[in-house]
Amino acid sequence: MPFWKIYHPVGAFTAEDKRALSERITGCYRGLPKFYVIVVFQEVAPDSFYKGGEEASNFVRIWVDHIARSFPPDAKERKAKWLSWAEAALAPYIKDRGYDWEIHIDETPFDLWQIQGIAPPPPHSDHEKLWVQENKPVPYPIQDPAPAAQSEN
Repeated sequence: MPFWKIYHPVGAFTAEDKRALSERITGCYRGLPKFYVIVVFQEVAPDSFYKGGEEASNFVRIWVDHIARSFPPDAKERKAKWLSWAEAALAPYIKDRGYDWEIHIDETPFDLWQIQGIAPPPPHSDHEKLWVQENKPVPYPIQDPAPAAQSEN
């Protein structure tokens, strides 16, 4: 899943802003089930948001966690292109409103992820296409994982 957590000053976004921005973010992830894309808006009071040891009343911090897909380690151009897309998607709500901002992306291993107790289907598989079509997790036959290593305790 792409999981976006947007830390922002109190009142920075209206309910309509949040809906529209989450739709813009979801739109970037074509080919993924829409329900994979989670966006959380977290208001932070001025006395709880510090940057460089000083209150940050005009700062937005975006933390993105990618799980469903990841970039190859040597894909510098693709990473730069993706960050450019993210900047463009965010600009009307952050840059154009005069906020300072920062974004970073973590990549969690695919095999450390479940949705409602189900391991997501492999990328681009027929089962993933079904999840896209249904826009929800659908049980599917999963190969038995390799036996867990025995503990010597």
